[in-house]
Amino acid sequence: MKRRNFIYLSGVGAGAIMLPNLPAFGTPIDPLQSLEQVDARIKKELADVALNTAKSKGATYADVRIGRYLNQAVVTRETRVLNVANAESYGVGIRVIVNGCWGFAATNNVTKDGMAKTAERAVAVAKANSKIGGTPVQLAEQKGYGEVTWKTPIEKNAFEIPIKEKVDLLMSVNGAALAGGANFVNSTILAINEQKYFASTDGSYIDQDIHRLYPNFSVTKIDSAKGAFETRGSLSSPVGMGYEYLIPSESEKVQGIVTRYKNRYDMLEDVKNATKNAAEKVASKSVEPGKYDLVLDPSHLWLTIHESVAHPTELDRVLGYEANYAGTSFLSLDKLKSGTFKFGSPNMNVMADKNQKGSLGAVGYDDEGVKPKEWDIVKDGVLTNFQAIRDQAHMIGLKESQGCCYAQTWADVQFQRMPNVSLRPGKTPLSVDDMIKKVEKGIYIIGDGSFSIDQQRYNFQFGGKLFYEIKDGKIVGMLNDVAYQATNQEFWNSLTAVCDERDYRLGGAFNDGKGQPGQSNAVSHGSSTALFKGVNVINTKRRIG
Repeated sequence: MKRRNFIYLSGVGAGAIMLPNLPAFGTPIDPLQSLEQVDARIKKELADVALNTAKSKGATYADVRIGRYLNQAVVTRETRVLNVANAESYGVGIRVIVNGCWGFAATNNVTKDGMAKTAERAVAVAKANSKIGGTPVQLAEQKGYGEVTWKTPIEKNAFEIPIKEKVDLLMSVNGAALAGGANFVNSTILAINEQKYFASTDGSYIDQDIHRLYPNFSVTKIDSAKGAFETRGSLSSPVGMGYEYLIPSESEKVQGIVTRYKNRYDMLEDVKNATKNAAEKVASKSVEPGKYDLVLDPSHLWLTIHESVAHPTELDRVLGYEANYAGTSFLSLDKLKSGTFKFGSPNMNVMADKNQKGSLGAVGYDDEGVKPKEWDIVKDGVLTNFQAIRDQAHMIGLKESQGCCYAQTWADVQFQRMPNVSLRPGKTPLSVDDMIKKVEKGIYIIGDGSFSIDQQRYNFQFGGKLFYEIKDGKIVGMLNDVAYQATNQEFWNSLTAVCDERDYRLGGAFNDGKGQPGQSNAVSHGSSTALFKGVNVINTKRRIG
């Protein structure tokens, strides 16, 4: 057994669990060798075989996705390296329309013969589907772009950084936590590279090189005398960036109770703060339930946006097509068509896009060969749009797709996935300190935590990582056992103020699930710190007896 195979096989048990996009865990790889991409001319030749075969067998439309997915996880705990996992998945997915019905097939036999046979199989699937009947597929018009390329604008390719350098960083992080009094600490660096080639009968041949990175840790502090412990996770955000994300600059600092960075991340500084925070949480007082004004940091608010705004505005959930994985939506086509449905207060302005630099969703073209765009979902508190792809656009009166189609690998069929969905910053100059000064009785919440939301995305509960009590415009100490509850409209109509663009930051999910069979998507959500008035806060402390 080769050494790199041994490293992979010994690490895949835990490391691969943390990585999305791994059909059957892929195969072990040499990361540097796999960065040598397949020549675009070869991929075009292969794609043309599939497209021509599909058309000759009766397809009125066909697209081909040749994908190479590289995944890496470096996983540590205290003074040990638990896993180093490198994996590769390579293959092709072919989608066709025949007799007004979709057909899809995939293979890892990326040869001309494999392409032809797989295209034939996709056509056969579509013909079988057409016997069931139903409304024919209506694809929004899409011009072909010819031969184009796009790459995540990275400065340092994470796969080119030696494993030793990553291990050294994580060992330094763990060491800082232990030196600060932590009882347990684990840390990881996850990296993904999607090398994707898309071709369609519309005339597009699109070659993309997409990178994502997620460094994170968790610190635990035990108080033996109390028989209690507390944990604080990292305040990092998964990003669509290279390894430069882990090289912070002083100019990137956002000053506050804990130091954060807008587009970079200082893992060592964060773990030192986290160790202190975990000890403070053990000693902090438990919250008194009641109504509070909530000052929500972007590191927390991203998850509330994700669950209560982004998911409910996915058109397939609205229509009830998506129901088994996390439910449908309290929204409806009638609410959109009315043009008057009050989702939130006039301070609520939510936009969607897949263009924002550094975001997880950033691509040059989606998995239907559509250039992403930006559009309003909620404007001045009123619902204005949903999220739709080519075969959904006509359902809400759109002439073109919004460019939010995605498949987690070549082996999966592409379908509607949320783009980056973000709360726009306020237009009036407002800092976090100025916002806090206006609060008489409130809680400042930093970081995401546990959450619960019903099957129509209407009633919900959210926790967090850090909670600070605000009295008469000042932070007076740390709280614990905090969660807030609300209905969707009640919560968003309590939005009173949003800090300006100076405070705007991204959070996000590295592996957001949807569909059946389930698929994973990476998505960011941006916001500035926001103030919500009179929200119901509960105490989550477990009581025995």
